[in-house]
Amino acid sequence: MRRMTRPAGSSNPFVSRISLVGRDAGLVKNLGGFRKQHHTVPDAVNAATTAFLGKLCAGELAAEAEKFFQRSKAAFAYRRADLTLEVSSPGAVLTTRDFTFELAYALVKTDPASYEIIRTLHSLRDGELVKRPELNGLFAAGFSSVVFNLAKGVKVEAVIDAVEARGAARGLTVSYPSDCRHCLLAVEGIAAEVSCDGATLEMRFAQPGSPAGLIEAFVAMRSAFALSKDRVLARLL
Repeated sequence: MRRMTRPAGSSNPFVSRISLVGRDAGLVKNLGGFRKQHHTVPDAVNAATTAFLGKLCAGELAAEAEKFFQRSKAAFAYRRADLTLEVSSPGAVLTTRDFTFELAYALVKTDPASYEIIRTLHSLRDGELVKRPELNGLFAAGFSSVVFNLAKGVKVEAVIDAVEARGAARGLTVSYPSDCRHCLLAVEGIAAEVSCDGATLEMRFAQPGSPAGLIEAFVAMRSAFALSKDRVLARLL
């Protein structure tokens, strides 16, 4: 899908690496395009069933994408050239001069009779944007996780060792499987689970929140890492 070009130098290096993600789920048979007398629910996830899902969810996807297009235009007083919407079911991309918002339907791998809707806000213009009431009103209670792309990546084992060696003094604890493919970090005073897989850090919240609330919690986690005085943890963010 075509993306709108931003003016050079308009992106904040830190904020531009953050994505806010929200998820909803449902049954395939409840989608508007499903006809019980003609269709059967998928029993596997593959190219054919994904294409089938794209046909079934086309109506819901188009309606929600158009809703966010119109609400974004009104909230930010955008002109025609300031935003574009491209819908190619099972996904849609709304690109504005300030942010990009994506909608995607996907079958659940462990239960192909169910689907999830993934809503992702990314490519934020700058850190001040998340404080604006226009953005928080548009996406109120819309996201339940913050995903931060690690520019250089990190070894999960190094993160585990750093927390076990120095994290306790700063309220950091860690848990992990035996193969260390990822680890879960807990930060005292922050009600979120933090997962690190070496390429990204993801903060997962029990309740959805606004962009401002989630970013505030992310900044608090960032401060806890920096205050640990450990080089590995400090370089994560």
